[in-house]
Amino acid sequence: MQRPLGTVISTDDSPTTQKYAFVLDEGSPVKKGQFIQTTSEEGIVFGYVSEITRANRYFERAESVAEYEKETPISNHFPIKSWEYAIAEVRVLGRMEKRDEHYFQSRVSLPPSPGTKVIEADELLLKDFVGFVPDGLMLGKLQNHEVEAKIDMTKLLQKHLAVLAMSGAGKSYSVAVLLEELMNRTKEQGRIGIVIIDIHGEYAGFKQDPEFGRRVRVINGNDISIPFRRLNSHMLSSWFSVPPAGQNELDKILREMRAEEKNERALFGVNDLIKRVETSSINKNIKEALMRPLFELRSIRLISQSKENPALRKQVLPGEMLVLDLSDLDDMRKKKVIVSYVADRLFRLRSKGEIPPAFLLVEEAHNFAPEKAKAAHNPSKSIIEKIAREGRKFGLALGVVSQRPVNLSTTTLSQCNTHILLRVTNPNDLKHIEESAEGIDSRMARSITSLKVGEAIIVGEAVKYPIFVEVRTRKSKKVEKGKPLHEQAIIYETSSQKTSEEEDEELEAFL
Repeated sequence: MQRPLGTVISTDDSPTTQKYAFVLDEGSPVKKGQFIQTTSEEGIVFGYVSEITRANRYFERAESVAEYEKETPISNHFPIKSWEYAIAEVRVLGRMEKRDEHYFQSRVSLPPSPGTKVIEADELLLKDFVGFVPDGLMLGKLQNHEVEAKIDMTKLLQKHLAVLAMSGAGKSYSVAVLLEELMNRTKEQGRIGIVIIDIHGEYAGFKQDPEFGRRVRVINGNDISIPFRRLNSHMLSSWFSVPPAGQNELDKILREMRAEEKNERALFGVNDLIKRVETSSINKNIKEALMRPLFELRSIRLISQSKENPALRKQVLPGEMLVLDLSDLDDMRKKKVIVSYVADRLFRLRSKGEIPPAFLLVEEAHNFAPEKAKAAHNPSKSIIEKIAREGRKFGLALGVVSQRPVNLSTTTLSQCNTHILLRVTNPNDLKHIEESAEGIDSRMARSITSLKVGEAIIVGEAVKYPIFVEVRTRKSKKVEKGKPLHEQAIIYETSSQKTSEEEDEELEAFL
């Protein structure tokens, strides 16, 4: 049975259809952030406790309290406890009206009357009210309630997802929980392929997990290769700015080389392309303009004569994860070219129906789709924005993870219709989140700064109202690349000491 919590009161500016206040019953277990319900002539009215204040008439006049407290505590003179009370401020969210055997949700047009009792929110109604579904992705527990936060996969991902938080706030942990849920789905529930751009090697550990490992493929950045036959002038132009006049000439040469590969069964590489351009009859100025991007292409060592890795057509499978671990790569340009190629290839394959519906997750997305940057220096930005705009039509969902939302492309972020927000303290980032995330007001933006590790706000398409969630415990084994800092320090000093001892022994032997 739902516990009574208090009674609606009349204040100078409430009750209204947007807010009301109620005085708490003695011992009432009301918490800030809790969902509660009351009634009006229209039916059940759901609300959210936005703040709680305490008051006591004996402590309203500072000079009186100070005078009494000079000699003995004021409690020795007056029954202060009997005059203490607490008031909860409630933000009205909506109402549930019963028609026949079903409840329907709508806006409130009549506020609750003063004197109406406030009770705990009914858990079954609450699940429906906030938009949880029985077979959803169980990301954790609704804060202040024993209600599992089961989010509809389609609503969470199809119109794209942004996970935003400062470093150390639990972004990767929360994403790992989401990935577990996606991989645990059955064929009947609908499974999608998962492709992760892993910048720090945080998800490669899934491969070593006994439950998930057999459905995970990890490809290291140095092993990624693009077959020469896929190279075209448009691709090269997006990576290294090929001048328009040179694109047609380059296409002609590439077509000739592909025809030779097919007829003569020969294999070509970047060096062969450079030689063809050098010996061609192309205008000297155009030729010189082409050589620079070709030399850059050769320097990143990404084009292979025939090897394709990853082979996305074969490796993007329902309920399985493909991790591109770029943590060993130092060249940021190479990382951006890889992301550009993989994202574009996924988009093309999915638009043709050659791979299953898929979820592309990009870690540190502000590096690959920055807000203020020239296209020539950010080849991955345009395709990420394209997927953000058009991907949902083809069943290609985008997930962006960032610790600097203010540096992330506004086009990309605005197309992410659901946000999972963990702790953020930077004022510029908070302002950017408030402007780009529908449903986040200044009050909730302030709450983001005080979130603890493991606490998240989910807002947007996936839920009917912004909710606070306590992220569940991760099931998969967490394996971080590299040794812990203290172990690295011990190893370094031990090895340094050995080296010094060896040098001393060699010196003694010499003398």
